[in-house]
Amino acid sequence: MAEPGFWDQAETAQKQVQALKQLKQVVEEWEQVDQQLQDIQVILELIAEEPDAGLEQELIHGVSKLDEAVNQLELKAMLNGEYDEHNAILTIHPGAGGTESQDWAEMLLRMYTRWAEAHDYGVEILDLQAGDEAGIKSATLLISGPYAYGYLQAEKGVHRLVRISPFDASGRRHTSFASVEVMPEIDDDIDLEIDPSELRIDTYRASGAGGQHVNKTDSAIRITHIPTGIVVQCQTERSQHQNRESAMKILRARLLERKRAEQQEKMAELKGEQQEIAWGSQIRSYVFCPYTLVKDHRTNAEIGDVNAVMDGEIDRFIEAYLKAK
Repeated sequence: MAEPGFWDQAETAQKQVQALKQLKQVVEEWEQVDQQLQDIQVILELIAEEPDAGLEQELIHGVSKLDEAVNQLELKAMLNGEYDEHNAILTIHPGAGGTESQDWAEMLLRMYTRWAEAHDYGVEILDLQAGDEAGIKSATLLISGPYAYGYLQAEKGVHRLVRISPFDASGRRHTSFASVEVMPEIDDDIDLEIDPSELRIDTYRASGAGGQHVNKTDSAIRITHIPTGIVVQCQTERSQHQNRESAMKILRARLLERKRAEQQEKMAELKGEQQEIAWGSQIRSYVFCPYTLVKDHRTNAEIGDVNAVMDGEIDRFIEAYLKAK
């Protein structure tokens, strides 16, 4: 049987390997950009010696690719916050409006899942509460990959939908809201103490798909942090132990987010400024009718192809937010 410290050592080694992998990726990206620049210089020299239409088109294409690569490196250079490199825990809640807003929340869930898959990020559903008739009451995702939190922090806030409701027999236009909360996944070695005596842990039967296991075992976990009143839950794993680990992961992230918010409020008081509360702010509108447009109200970035955005093409909004920030 392995010694008690074996698993801690193994976890530390795994983190070191992951950190080394990320550093190696950064070096490789810079080397690729350098190689692209060298290729362009060679083409320029060839054109200078003997003009050629084919080479000129290759040059235009190469410059365009180089510009995009440099832009991506610039964005990563901006992600220098304490937790920007971490995985992201993303939670979606529908606003008032019943089925309409719950359906909107599920549309956002699909959008972020598509975005993550397009960037080769892992997506794990930590908690999912189905809606009464359609959509979802809430969803919590763990999106894993380099700088996942750094990018997705741009999505924190209230998202507004305007469309002809498929749930309205009269075909009227409806406006719906959903909030998106984004937190970094916090490692166990970060200084954040949680007193077990301040936790109330309840078990209950998971709901939704899952067959007989879901119906017959109390595997779902709900944890209440008594001093703050924060409640987290997880029911998607097959064992109570796994659900408890996932719920604690969410709790740690929310406690850290609360701590950071309190620090920001104190700084704002010292500066004598009224700081905007991002969670309650409408950051973006998605209009399906009478025209199609997605507009970010913080940066004025906009895209006319609303269907492409709902398929996960939100990089333009993320980049505009990071540059403005």
